[in-house]
Amino acid sequence: MMKYVLILPDGAADEPVEELDGRTPLEAADIPHMDWVAAHGRQGCLKTVPDGFTAASDVATLSVMGYSPEKNYCGRAPLEAVARGIEAGPDDLIFRCNLVTIVDNKMEDFTAGHISQPEAEHLVSDLQRGIKGLEVIFHTGMSYRHLMILRNARGVECKCTPPHDIPSRSIDAYLPSGQGAERVLEVMRKGQAVLADHEINHVRRDLGENPATDIWLWGQGHHRALDAFESRFGVRGACIAAVDLINGIARSAGLTNISVEGATGYLDTDYQAKGHAVVEALAEHDLVVVHIEAPDEAGHLGDAAEKIKALEQIDAHVVGPALERLRRFSDWRIAVVPDHPTPVATRMHSSTPPPFCMAGSSISPRKGLPFTEHHATESDLHIDPGHDFMEFFLKP
Repeated sequence: MMKYVLILPDGAADEPVEELDGRTPLEAADIPHMDWVAAHGRQGCLKTVPDGFTAASDVATLSVMGYSPEKNYCGRAPLEAVARGIEAGPDDLIFRCNLVTIVDNKMEDFTAGHISQPEAEHLVSDLQRGIKGLEVIFHTGMSYRHLMILRNARGVECKCTPPHDIPSRSIDAYLPSGQGAERVLEVMRKGQAVLADHEINHVRRDLGENPATDIWLWGQGHHRALDAFESRFGVRGACIAAVDLINGIARSAGLTNISVEGATGYLDTDYQAKGHAVVEALAEHDLVVVHIEAPDEAGHLGDAAEKIKALEQIDAHVVGPALERLRRFSDWRIAVVPDHPTPVATRMHSSTPPPFCMAGSSISPRKGLPFTEHHATESDLHIDPGHDFMEFFLKP
């Protein structure tokens, strides 16, 4: 039986960076294991964001996992709700709810300073108590990432913008708009009132930390089940991720979710623990998918050095151990696939087709070049639509 490992370094792809002498973080990083995969296999690009879709991890990861966004996209929040076992009625709308910092009407920080878990739990609890008469139910997530259900929301079809897409921009042009938007805006206004004089924010300001001044609602939708991954591809899979979105996609597809202690979905995640979990999971599963959020977070921060560090940690502690274990099997394949670029220059997601590399059984090496955006773009392997990638990766 073939063994597969699919590594998803979120937002790893980039553009040339001036401070790196015109190199991308991927080019500047010391990533010998990814380079080995590219040199001993193939690299190319895949179009993970179809035309007309926002460049976002929900759309892009669906593509990488083999599911057409045109047929299967339901919004980010419903997928996160699946990961946490949260159910909603057919007339309810599930929103992602960020705790954010808005200063002088600008999106100063879409993470509220990566607010701590105890602080976040306290704030979300007080939001639930403080927002009356609008039929809302809050569900606490991790740090700044939470969910909100808007009850009896039939007819609400407003447009909402991800807060990480508007860093340092005025929020005026990006507030919810369209049918039912006023109801959503009223929830946000009441949330602002609850948070305005909150004791936690007083303490955070005193410590020089960004306060949670507002809630930002986005990513809304209704859950839509995915076809079972094993039925489609004939492969039993497991997923290792610290982000609810990825776990939700995996759970919807019938993959086994494996939690890892120390995995945070941020720059301080335990890379070694994730790599060890991949190696262990191969004993029970044909395919192991591992997602690492850190490169995307570094991109949103506009920090090239942190992005390079994240890529090097992924290479050393995830790609390296996975590759070493796989090569003990008679039949195996490995792929490294960023879902989308998150350039440090823009601090926003891009719909530019990201590079990928793959190696293993029955994959003949091509040009023997290290893994870079440029080499991938110049290759003869371009997968469009992106949701064809999974079949290509898994085929005998």
